[in-house]
Amino acid sequence: MSGLLEIDDLVAGYREAVVINGLSLRLADGKALALLGRNGTGKTTLIDTIMGLTRHVSGRIRFKGEDITHLPPEKRAAIGIGWVPQERNIFRSLTVEENLTVVQRGTAWTVARAYALFPRLGERRRNLGNQLSGGEQQMLAVARALMLDPDLLLLDEPLEGLAPIIVDELLAAIAQLNREDGLTTILVEQKARKILPFTDEAIILDRGAIVHAARSEALLADETAMSAHLAVAERPARSRRSPASRN
Repeated sequence: MSGLLEIDDLVAGYREAVVINGLSLRLADGKALALLGRNGTGKTTLIDTIMGLTRHVSGRIRFKGEDITHLPPEKRAAIGIGWVPQERNIFRSLTVEENLTVVQRGTAWTVARAYALFPRLGERRRNLGNQLSGGEQQMLAVARALMLDPDLLLLDEPLEGLAPIIVDELLAAIAQLNREDGLTTILVEQKARKILPFTDEAIILDRGAIVHAARSEALLADETAMSAHLAVAERPARSRRSPASRN
């Protein structure tokens, strides 16, 4: 079965270290994939490999039917792969608006559309990147990636260290991008329960290989798999108040 992104028997890593071990996956156009796993299991390395930033050992990556296995990162971006790394990589000495216009390539995403998705950015359009909060910087990083008009958006732990209200705003924006705009998304995150309701499919990595794959809603309900592969405890049972406490 073909997909927007096809990975076959991929082996990759950094220098002499092999991190991704014989990984294969298919991601259909318009789907959102949760990429899960404990720390050090290869999630970021897989994202980096899709972007062409690691040492390729063997296997193949195809995007929109084209073999991109040996394509340099800038050409992958040019053909429609957007990337938001953990470091965000915004221009801290430029204003919010300058950050957006300096990378704009296409016509589907405009500054006005970015502000509609993230109203906070519109309110701070004249602020420098280093004057933004961590959550606002993350919104700006996502908006910058969108200005390249991607067909696939890679988000590497976008919720890390953010306040709950910002997390909710980002997740709402990601849901809109996927479910309303049809943007294919791969979302790396430690907070499995937080992102599974916003994705269609999920895979769990361990030692650079897929150890579990399921529909997101099925994984969310599978306490055994969540505990075994992610060390996620079962939901705490609701405490029952005694009759006396109700009075």
